[in-house]
Amino acid sequence: MTGARKRRAWALGRLAESLCAWHLRFRGYRILARRFRSPLGEIDIVARRGNTLAVVEVKARADAAQAMDSLGPRQRGRIQRAAEVFIAARPALAGMDVRFDVMVVTPWRPPAHIMDAWRP
Repeated sequence: MTGARKRRAWALGRLAESLCAWHLRFRGYRILARRFRSPLGEIDIVARRGNTLAVVEVKARADAAQAMDSLGPRQRGRIQRAAEVFIAARPALAGMDVRFDVMVVTPWRPPAHIMDAWRP
């Protein structure tokens, strides 16, 4: 991938994450972190509503099927390990229900929120 294409993809990803964060806020979630990084992995959005902690992976693609296919088992494992690091650093979150969600951003549609997209 060339430098210009990488920059465009990065900018599109940031825009998609911002759109999803706003979508979650309007649905009653409190955003705890965005673009959380650890040596074990990265999480796009960590949000909370009630006693549920949603670890959200954002995918921006031309269509929803393509977005879901791009989330493989290896990436899910990295996200799960990063979630463990995030929760371990915040003892107040230890007793919460953790859910792994995917938000799909496609052109000309609102973000699709797939709750409980996978279980560890």
